[in-house]
Amino acid sequence: MSCFGKNIRKIRSVKTLSQQAMADLFDLKRGTLGAYEEGRSEPKIDTIIKIANHFSIPIGDLLTKELTVNSLLKFKSDLTLNQELSKRKQFPDIPLITEKNTQDYLQHHSKEAFTNDLPFLQLPVNPEKTFRAYTVTSLEMSSNDKGLFPKDIVVGELVPKEVYKKLNNGHLVLAVVNDELVLRRGYFSGTTVTLRADHKNIDDKEFEIKEVKELWRIRYVFYHRIPELADGLEEKMAMLEAQMIKIKNSIH
Repeated sequence: MSCFGKNIRKIRSVKTLSQQAMADLFDLKRGTLGAYEEGRSEPKIDTIIKIANHFSIPIGDLLTKELTVNSLLKFKSDLTLNQELSKRKQFPDIPLITEKNTQDYLQHHSKEAFTNDLPFLQLPVNPEKTFRAYTVTSLEMSSNDKGLFPKDIVVGELVPKEVYKKLNNGHLVLAVVNDELVLRRGYFSGTTVTLRADHKNIDDKEFEIKEVKELWRIRYVFYHRIPELADGLEEKMAMLEAQMIKIKNSIH
């Protein structure tokens, strides 16, 4: 069945289906479909039959021939492809860590099969980078009604271990350290890293850098609430009024 994985990936491309959408068609997990595409797992015969029948492709061709776009277009008329569709940008899938799966993530974060089964976001980010999304669960990164609140989502870019010490201090990071998942500002000094909350009543956490198993530099934030668009407006108006008074007095 060496051609099966390549063929279903080609079918997804022609149909412009995400892995999740394709998996849903046949009651599969996204991670399972991904394993088929990568040749890490072989499908059951009933799954093969379902896929072949759904797309009107002979089972023998699906398993033993590397299908081309032209051949796929001949199998079923609704498998359409044109130059515009072929250039359609495919956004990367970003695994999402939620409050419910955090403990499982701490145990299995290094296992590809586990991360493939996490819920995910699709965003127009650099597909050559590795990202992780995280649902905020505390008020640690809030201050004076500003900052991050529960249900906000942050998206971090993976930081290679050799780059840890080169990060500018104060960057917002998501760290997997010991048995914790910590979202704070990182401050690196020598062999240690201090993770500091924005909330003034939260104590710092200090770890040896070697204890950090994963580090994600936060690049994007999605707020669960609508931000106050007029934030700081009153203060700016007061400053403007003071300047106007100053100019008026200088004229007189």
